[in-house]
Amino acid sequence: MNRNVLYLVIGVLVIVAGVAGYLLYQERQKPGVSIEIGEGGVSIEGK
Repeated sequence: MNRNVLYLVIGVLVIVAGVAGYLLYQERQKPGVSIEIGEGGVSIEGK
């Protein structure tokens, strides 16, 4: 395999890992409690 192709594959894998890590970080930053007030009263749900 050509070295340039190997470097390209490694670069793509690094970018994919970085994007996946960022998305996981964003998902964990969401608030963990949802409070809703409706006709049935107050509803509190934890994540």
